[in-house]
Amino acid sequence: MDIRVFRPGDLSSADRAAWTALQAKAHLHGSPELANPFLAPEFTLAVGRTRRGTRIAVVYEGDEPAAFFPFQRTATGVGRAVGLGVSDCQGLVHRPGFTWDAQELLRACHLAVWEFDHLAEGQRPFEASASGTFPSPVMDVDQGYDAYLRQLRARSPKFTRTTLAKERKLGRDVGEVRYVHDERDQTALHTLMAWKSAQYRRTGRSDRFAHPWINELTHQLFHTRSEPFAGILSVLYAGDRPIAAHFGLRTERVLACWFPAYDTEFAKYSPGLVLHLRMAEAAAADGIAYLDLGRGQKEYKDSLKTREITVSEGWVTRRHPVAYGHRARRAPVRALRNAVLARPELFEPADRLLKRMGRIRSRG
Repeated sequence: MDIRVFRPGDLSSADRAAWTALQAKAHLHGSPELANPFLAPEFTLAVGRTRRGTRIAVVYEGDEPAAFFPFQRTATGVGRAVGLGVSDCQGLVHRPGFTWDAQELLRACHLAVWEFDHLAEGQRPFEASASGTFPSPVMDVDQGYDAYLRQLRARSPKFTRTTLAKERKLGRDVGEVRYVHDERDQTALHTLMAWKSAQYRRTGRSDRFAHPWINELTHQLFHTRSEPFAGILSVLYAGDRPIAAHFGLRTERVLACWFPAYDTEFAKYSPGLVLHLRMAEAAAADGIAYLDLGRGQKEYKDSLKTREITVSEGWVTRRHPVAYGHRARRAPVRALRNAVLARPELFEPADRLLKRMGRIRSRG
């Protein structure tokens, strides 16, 4: 393979256009996961402006790029998927029928190991090294919002009826319900981030927005807009007051759900669920095929999904001391986390403990 590695800022405009074209063709050739916004050049370029060591390997066939592999690399050769920890889809974007040798790719990128936790389905040379696979629920809207709603009513009639009734009650109690699919007011973004930070603390989770690079990345992507890619801030208002919001990323065919949150004062109206239904309606009107809700067990995802796709986690390694050391440190942590998440008898007590700790920290 003819593999050349670039810093994000050194990637030519022609190569960027070729990368976008490969994503656009993915749906036509049975690989819709490759059209995910987290695999778009815009996401990698934004990460590159906030994280050192971001690189892009381009595999050429003749003079034409056949594949793009974004990654992050340390000085010792430890590699990670771009945006590991906040990216919900990872892997190599390639033309139809392209195959690659994972070991050869790592050598060309000067990587001893490459770690992933949301590997896109169908990446067989990488999947061979996966330590686990996990469902990632999606909302299919390619047949239109009415078709999605009919399917939702058939599968969960009480849930659908109750959610729509709560939206009507919200309008009566608080004020006219208004939805803005692509809100450009940065104040609304800051409101969402404050809600999300409070949610992280309330549930005992690490506050992602306390990390400067994630904060900066979110702002960069909010201002990133092109024909095939954009950061989308969606806001649900009651009267003139924002009560739920979501910030995610979209390509021409996929809307990746990323940071949803709501004002807890209005929790009894299920504003997050109402927001997601409005998002589905607007996405369908925009020609989106599906909303990717992301890996993770959440009741609202189970209620809204039409099906699940699969993502994987693991490490691709070469025979190298750095690879052995990195995997030895990381594997026990991942194994423990996944064991807790997979077993309700472990997850529920752990979740209650985290929430209790979060409330204690909030009071302090």
